[in-house]
Amino acid sequence: MKKIQVLHIQFPEIQLKTRDAHKLRGYFGNLFKEHSALLHNNYEGGKLKYQYPLVQYKVIGGIPTLLALEEGAHLLAGLFLQIKELNIDGITYTIHNKSMKTEEVGIGHSTELYEYKFQTLWMALNQTNHKLFLEATDEQRTIMLNKILLGNVLSLLKGLNIRLNENEHLMAKTNVSEKSTKFKDKDMIAFMGSFIINAILPDGIGLGKAVSRGFGTIKKQ
Repeated sequence: MKKIQVLHIQFPEIQLKTRDAHKLRGYFGNLFKEHSALLHNNYEGGKLKYQYPLVQYKVIGGIPTLLALEEGAHLLAGLFLQIKELNIDGITYTIHNKSMKTEEVGIGHSTELYEYKFQTLWMALNQTNHKLFLEATDEQRTIMLNKILLGNVLSLLKGLNIRLNENEHLMAKTNVSEKSTKFKDKDMIAFMGSFIINAILPDGIGLGKAVSRGFGTIKKQ
């Protein structure tokens, strides 16, 4: 298990919809575009940065939330005092109350099982496995989602430079229900529910696709 730095920033006086998370990402990515590609998950020139996002934008319980890990946490902490307002859909919200919490938390393989709940929709499927999922039986779908979740967790660990040794094997069991959502104006299948896994994962991090936009946010039960 490894210890990592996790930063949580919240704006409790402002209420947004869960689907507004990508607008938070756009606002802060533009506000701090001169500082680092970490803040908007792009390279210079607009090329997408395909790795686990160390800065994530979410709306949890209606509250705009920023979560940052490791170097993303150090970067965002330094910019915290510069956040004076939010502008979402042309509406400017002056910020009178904001909170920042930095903590060192453990992450990695565990000899114990833990249950985590998805606080926002889990986008598990891509173009390749979406078709396979539609054609699969219920049992095959469960097996597929378990494997996808394990892949999501391994991608998270890889993004944080955490390697499992030969004696550390992850096992996961999902308990989710199918939901529908729109992503970039396309109808998508997503999931809500929980999962059990032999790993310690920080509250608030995202798993799956589009985690920088708030999807797949988890919390330990």
